[in-house]
Amino acid sequence: MSKAKTQIRRVPFMVRAPEARNVRLAGDFTDWQAGAIRLSHDGRGAWRTVLLLEPGRYQYRLLVDEAWCDPAEAVDKVPNPFGSENCVLKVG
Repeated sequence: MSKAKTQIRRVPFMVRAPEARNVRLAGDFTDWQAGAIRLSHDGRGAWRTVLLLEPGRYQYRLLVDEAWCDPAEAVDKVPNPFGSENCVLKVG
């Protein structure tokens, strides 16, 4: 019996934070390590990275200049145990 191959997807991730000096991404795909993924500034107000994820639903938050926040682009959110919300990223 053979195992089905995992289909890892390259998921471009972008947020607008023109005034930020440092943007990091944490989520259930990083075991919530604060700032586990550093985003790159494109010089035009956007911060970007490419995530390698299997299809599914993932929860995440941003750490912008050392403060937890949610990007305005995130429309799908779920409550978290800390009284705020986590953003949801869907990978197809």
